[in-house]
Amino acid sequence: MEQVIKAHMPGLVARVVVNEGDRISQGQEVAVLNCMKTELSVLSEYDGVVKSILVKEWDEMQLGTPMIILET
Repeated sequence: MEQVIKAHMPGLVARVVVNEGDRISQGQEVAVLNCMKTELSVLSEYDGVVKSILVKEWDEMQLGTPMIILET
């Protein structure tokens, strides 16, 4: 089953800290968003393997923008 990790706030992608094929667990940081000079972690709500990364550094995110697809 696939799950999508989405942006929880608007901002710019400061960095993606996982790679395709990485096994991640619930609560693990997968990316960092920059909003008004503040960096906030994007955490996985699921255990799984990173299937696809849909964003790169400095992409602009809106609330709910898909960022990472996990195979759970």
